[in-house]
Amino acid sequence: MSVLKELLEGNERFVTGSNEFPRLNRERRLEGLYGQSPKAIVVGCADSRVPPEHIFDQGLGDLFVLRVAGNILDEAVIGSIEYAVDNLETPLLMVLSHTNCGAVGAAIDMPVEEAAGSLKYLIEYIKPAVEKVKGMSGDFQDNVTKENARLVVENLKNQGQIISKAYQNKKLKIVAAYYDLETGLVSTL
Repeated sequence: MSVLKELLEGNERFVTGSNEFPRLNRERRLEGLYGQSPKAIVVGCADSRVPPEHIFDQGLGDLFVLRVAGNILDEAVIGSIEYAVDNLETPLLMVLSHTNCGAVGAAIDMPVEEAAGSLKYLIEYIKPAVEKVKGMSGDFQDNVTKENARLVVENLKNQGQIISKAYQNKKLKIVAAYYDLETGLVSTL
């Protein structure tokens, strides 16, 4: 079974309330003393309503999770992904966006020059998605959120030697996904 299929099946259990809560025991915790081999890297939003381990019904050591508002990239996030790809040989990288993302909302509503502190960086990063979806039909914020995830994926496919090489050599699959807060459902984009 592919890792992506396994995650989506876990999400189906989460949606239906039939979670297995796998690998959350003492034995699994002790296995982690000797290293890790996560099946997927998830770059998700810092939003407290979107915990990847729960929404994919995964256990200890299953996911290498990086959470930052707006699921954007910076050097620390990229370096962490490179570590998981190069040292842990993790085969799947998912960029997980979600409905009602506050960082996306801020990027839509706030001009970059009005942003205080480092919030400016978040808004600058998401603005290309805001511009790209103008004039599209459908919910504007949802469109921006999905486009932002797609743009992050495209950036990752061409990111440095470690990530792009693993992607080109088919050792790493990179996907964008979208989590619906209301239904609990994750769909790939």
